[in-house]
Amino acid sequence: MVIIIQNGYILNPADGREGIFDILIEDGVIQGIAPKITAQADRIIDASNCYVMPGFIDLHVHLREPGFEYKETIATGTRAAAAGGYTTICPMPNTKPVIDCAEMVEFLKQKEQKEASVHLVCVSAVTKGQTGEELVDFAEMAKAGALAVSEDGKSVMDICLYKEGMKKAAKEGLLVMAHCEEKSLVGKGVMNEGKKAEELGLLGISNSVEDVITARDIILAKETGARLHLCHCSTAGSVAMIKLAKEQKISVTAEVCPHHFSMSDEEILEDDGNYKMNPPLRSPKDVIALKEGLREGIIDVISTDHAPHSTEEKCTSMKRAPFGIVGSETAFSLTMTHLVNTGYLTPMQMVEKMSWKPAQILKLDRGNLSPGKAADIVIADPKEEYVIDTSKFYSKGKNTPFHGHRVFGRVLFTLVDGKIVYEAQKAERKKEYD
Repeated sequence: MVIIIQNGYILNPADGREGIFDILIEDGVIQGIAPKITAQADRIIDASNCYVMPGFIDLHVHLREPGFEYKETIATGTRAAAAGGYTTICPMPNTKPVIDCAEMVEFLKQKEQKEASVHLVCVSAVTKGQTGEELVDFAEMAKAGALAVSEDGKSVMDICLYKEGMKKAAKEGLLVMAHCEEKSLVGKGVMNEGKKAEELGLLGISNSVEDVITARDIILAKETGARLHLCHCSTAGSVAMIKLAKEQKISVTAEVCPHHFSMSDEEILEDDGNYKMNPPLRSPKDVIALKEGLREGIIDVISTDHAPHSTEEKCTSMKRAPFGIVGSETAFSLTMTHLVNTGYLTPMQMVEKMSWKPAQILKLDRGNLSPGKAADIVIADPKEEYVIDTSKFYSKGKNTPFHGHRVFGRVLFTLVDGKIVYEAQKAERKKEYD
């Protein structure tokens, strides 16, 4: 199939290309980029006034399958990802059973081929069953196709075991993705420790819960030579430590999620489970530190930590609700609204953090619109204003505190290997904005 994308404003951090160009796609590959392309095509997409970007790559999602299909499935989760402009995603291994053996990697690959709308990157657990007691066979997992390991949802609290795991990950070339949480400090906390938690009568989670393990894991990465990626950073302390680690040439990268740079704990007005996430929404001071960390390049990546739950689970007190919110379908608009439109990031820097950098961290040959590369592409209108409406989500999960928020930036098309896997419905958009 031949597709021509016309008149789009290309943003391609891989080669610095920025400006209005046409793109020719044939058989799933970008064949040419020029100011004007005239050729026979099966489909011509007019991208006037739109950004044309390499497909976003999400280093951190939860698809819930197998074991928790009532929350999300690989089919629904990848459709949601496509609607958000993502063409490659990394599902975390905390499923049931856990992704901790070659058979489970094969399960994921088969599901990808049959049901997924976007590419999946396998992330293995660090320990068998995520019990924190015995390391998985890292060599087996790497051979099966895993590119990273993570105990996501928790930290491996046995420091000796974790250090050994980091050594083995380094040997096999696996990225270590760390959820930094000192379990003994969490207690029964459900939101950020501070005045707002006191007002709502809820137990708090201190910044030290994250900061202690961030420091530990950076030190272990330095000693073991492991490539460490810090997930969903939320504190000013984490930003400061990451900066110091990079100055010391330690192999550390980091991500922040849109909810952590778009909202603080001061915006939680009531005890609502849709505001419960891990790490929690932090103080305004932390939010500013995260934004500055992104602007200065200390934080490398924007990821979603897309974590769907059922309505029944989340529409209750934060004391009872599980941690987590959805994010695949709101990440681009929240980033445009809170980072690009406010001057923290340029559009090119945004694409770098949502596509090019994640590809580099995973060592994937993606996130690049150059000729000869796979046609993983997202087209979005950066100026379109709309109200987030969870009833229109493709994800099974509707759990987000951003329902009803007015934002800028809408994904219009997502292409994976040259195939259109998402196209915004013009009729719905016209009805909504007439």
